[in-house]
Amino acid sequence: MPNPKKALRTVFPLLIVAMLLLLAGCGEQVIVMDPKGPIGQSQKDLIIISSVLCGIILVPVLLLTAYIVWKYRDKPGNKAAYKPNWSHSTLMETVWWGIPIVIIIILGVVTVKYTHALEPSKPIQSETKAITVQVTSLDWKWLFMYPEQGIATVNYLQIPEGVPVKFELTSDAPMNSFWIPQLGGQMYTMSGMAMTLFLQADHTGKYYGSGANFSGAHFADMNFEVDAVTKDQFQKWVTEVKRSTPVLTKAGYENLATPGKANPQYFSGFPEGLFNQIVNKYAVGGGHSGHGGGTKQAEPAPATTNASDTKR
Repeated sequence: MPNPKKALRTVFPLLIVAMLLLLAGCGEQVIVMDPKGPIGQSQKDLIIISSVLCGIILVPVLLLTAYIVWKYRDKPGNKAAYKPNWSHSTLMETVWWGIPIVIIIILGVVTVKYTHALEPSKPIQSETKAITVQVTSLDWKWLFMYPEQGIATVNYLQIPEGVPVKFELTSDAPMNSFWIPQLGGQMYTMSGMAMTLFLQADHTGKYYGSGANFSGAHFADMNFEVDAVTKDQFQKWVTEVKRSTPVLTKAGYENLATPGKANPQYFSGFPEGLFNQIVNKYAVGGGHSGHGGGTKQAEPAPATTNASDTKR
């Protein structure tokens, strides 16, 4: 009959190796820890600080648990101290209550500070004016409209490097969540609401964007590519889109809003006020709620953010 203890000693290292191999395959999750913008960097710092503070409690507890299980295991001739009447130690009570309380206080202060600093609708501190991108989640695709540039895209987003981007987010489909992991955390898109999210790419490159919410049969296909390019390259791209692509008409939008997957598309124009029409489509009385902005009437969104307003 096989020895259970010997079998456990053999299997345990194999389980550890298998777990490490599985974790190594989580590439898309690891990119959160490789931020390329100020918001993503601050969120990474908060994750690390929170993990270290929690580790101060968790690691010693796990090590002591393993030590106690090993030291007091049932074996012939075990000489571990046996104190059946022991019930209290002031020193130990102080340690296992005092340290967690201090850690929780520190964690609370840090979390409040970062939460306030990372309020999504707060403009990013910059001497460069922010550009606005109006984002609409559809079934099962993303529509990006650039009101200042007068162009629109589907499942493709291009932004200039080092320039704050004011994303105005809504949905003309089930609730979803807009997420560019390397630039910052997710923000929900909801019918009848216009949410605001400021992000910025500090480096040129291609970034992964996606929907982070279950929204039907093809929710897994709601991915989009984000190109962060130089300011000159961005202007050239805008000019090329305006010169060589068709206009998105109201009928074209209605067709686009029909449930189904879509490849990247480009449009040299779109109906004026389309974003606000989408927001107000489900509102009672013609108004809509906005994150950080209260109730607004249907009017064009502000096109730019002045440098004097871009203080975080």
